[in-house]
Amino acid sequence: MLSNKSGLWKSAEMTRKETLYGMKHTDRKEEETIVPESSEEQIQKIAEGEAGAGDDRESLKAELELKEKEVAENYDNYLRALADLENYKKRASREKSDLIKFGNENLLRDILPIMDSLDRALETAIKSNDFDSFREGLKLVRDQLLCCLEKYGVEPIPACGQDFDPHVHEAMLEVESDQHEDRKVVDEYERGYLLKGRLLRPSKVSVCKRREK
Repeated sequence: MLSNKSGLWKSAEMTRKETLYGMKHTDRKEEETIVPESSEEQIQKIAEGEAGAGDDRESLKAELELKEKEVAENYDNYLRALADLENYKKRASREKSDLIKFGNENLLRDILPIMDSLDRALETAIKSNDFDSFREGLKLVRDQLLCCLEKYGVEPIPACGQDFDPHVHEAMLEVESDQHEDRKVVDEYERGYLLKGRLLRPSKVSVCKRREK
């Protein structure tokens, strides 16, 4: 019985050793099958790597040149826009100055014919000594001037007989009267005018104050 067990143990031990030996032998064969690369293959791989790196450098260089060109163009456009802005500012300043200086040119041009009419009326009055003609001439000149003022939005402010309005009337004095209602404008000393609805000059007036009974 013991002899059989001993034989089985020896047989198993030999089988294990043979298996281990076979594995080691196989590993040695596999190691022996690894063939190192030749120098030519290594050189070819290095050359291919350098060629790829060279292509990357060329691509980056081309991209950098393109960006530099874009930067130069953008800077040039900036300088042009800056110059245009400066020219616009100068032109706007000049136009503003001309507007202030010559803003009344059209109005004055329209007033000149009125001056001509006034000169003719005075000349006629001097030559003829006709007061009625002179008065009629002055009335025509006045009407002509009013038409010119209306053209530019100037209109007279109604005063006599109107309710006193402190926004457009300036009371110079109060007059006690039974012929007018209280706070009515009795007389006008200087006519007031509106410019397109805005007060240009108030009317200077006298205002009724009813007598106390």
